[in-house]
Parts: sequence; C-alpha cells; structure tokens
Amino acid sequence: MAQSDMPTMRSRRLGAELRRLRLEAGLKVNDVATALECGQPKISQIENGKRGIRPLDLTTFFNLVGVDDEQYRNNVRRLAKQIHKRDWWSGEGPMLDDALKDFMTLEVDSELIRTYECSVMPGLLQTEGYMRRVFATRWTPEKEEEMVRVRFKRQELLEGEGAFRFRAVIDVPVLHRIAGGRHVVIDQLNHLLEMSERSKVTIQVLPLEAALPMEQRVPHYILSQRGEPPVDVVWLEHMSGGTLLEQRSDVAFYLGLWDELTAAAMSPKQSLDYVRNLIKET
Repeated sequence: MAQSDMPTMRSRRLGAELRRLRLEAGLKVNDVATALECGQPKISQIENGKRGIRPLDLTTFFNLVGVDDEQYRNNVRRLAKQIHKRDWWSGEGPMLDDALKDFMTLEVDSELIRTYECSVMPGLLQTEGYMRRVFATRWTPEKEEEMVRVRFKRQELLEGEGAFRFRAVIDVPVLHRIAGGRHVVIDQLNHLLEMSERSKVTIQVLPLEAALPMEQRVPHYILSQRGEPPVDVVWLEHMSGGTLLEQRSDVAFYLGLWDELTAAAMSPKQSLDYVRNLIKET
C-alpha cells in the first residue's frame, strides 16, 4: 500500500498508540525526532497514521519511552508490519464508505468478537431476506446488491479453521421485530439455530425481565485483536458510521458491561429454546 493511500485504520491505531506512549513518557515530538535522527514532521506523520515506522526506529522508540515488555513490543511490531496490508475490499471503490472499511479491518484482525444488539440482528447472523429488508430502506438497488455481497463475504469469516470466535447478546425485541413475511421471519430464526451449532458461535437472548440497572445501552462490538496477549478495542455503531474506542478506561467500561449483559441474559441453551418456541408460535 502506497503512502498516498494512508491513513488506514491500522496506521491510525499504530500512530495513536505511539503517541500515547510518547505522552506517558513525558516526551515531546522533538525528543522523538532527535532520537530517531529525523525531522519533527516525520514523527507527526507517523502519529497521525500518514506513514509507517521502520523496525529499527520502532526499537529505538521503545527504548526511548521505556517499554520493556517483549510481548507488548511484538504486538506493536505486528501492527506496524500490517499497516501496508491490502484487504479484499481495498479496491472496492466509493460504494463502501470509510467507516465500514475501518470496521472490516478490525473484524478481520480479530480472534474474538463480542457484540450486543438491541434493534437489529447482528450482521454476521443475518439471512439474505433479512439484510435486504434492512438495506432496501436506506440505499438504491445498486448499493443494496453491493452491500448484500459484502455482508455475505464478511460472514465467511465465521467459517473454517481460521474463523474467529463470535459471541452475541441479542435483546429479545429484536427477535419479535423481524420485518417481512412469515417466511423471512422463520428463515431468520432458523438461521440463528443453525449458526449456534458452530463451535465458535455463541448466542444469548436478553429477556425483558433481565435484572440490569436502568441505563441506556447502545449497540457495540468488543473486538479482541490478534496478538500475545490480544488487544481489546470497542466499536460503537450509529446511523452515520461508527466510533472506535481504544482508551483503557473506555474498553474496561464495556468489558464490565459485557459481563453484566451475559450474566443477565438467558444461557445459550435457554436462548435457543426460546427461539425454537418462537418459531412454533410464528
């Protein structure tokens, strides 16, 4: 990937992490530039995700800011190597917006994804009939076809030996708010049962009577990025795109919320029984 194609999600994550380390060490941009024997603009470009950093410079930087943890160093080195990686959607053009590309980058780099949904079915668990109902309300027929193709391509990440683990907590109204005819509803509910048979997929339903504090909860993803150890980040979805949270305090908050949600939700077995009963009643 050429420097002109940057910043990317990976290069921005790398730059943000290097900036955090610099600030925590109490250093200025000029201090890092002096240690790496380069100009300040280069350091600014690295921190803004507009260019990468050479392995030797990265080692010098670690020594400068006092990072000794070899596992952590290797995780950052791994990210630094990947910033030039070209994914299958890199050449898709303007049909895919930047927010979706950013999220797909996080998705493909994950070994575990946890998601909470309170309004729509998680995208990786949607049938074609369901996703078309979602897309048709927002986009042109041409864009709809493209989005269906892309979503099917994303769902392939749940297949094979290299599949990541996927855990979903679905608020129960989502199961009762499936638009379309009876066949769309039945197909989607049956699809949930089929997906739950995969060893790396876990589905829990959050009942109306769930014992949870009266707080507003937004749809979100916790993505564990591959590494030793994995690095957790949070993605918040909204109508016009998404927001990435990487600050430790933010991530810790959503990890705590996830524990509350899974504890309050039905067990995986109870959840599937609920879906089966719903199919019978439909």
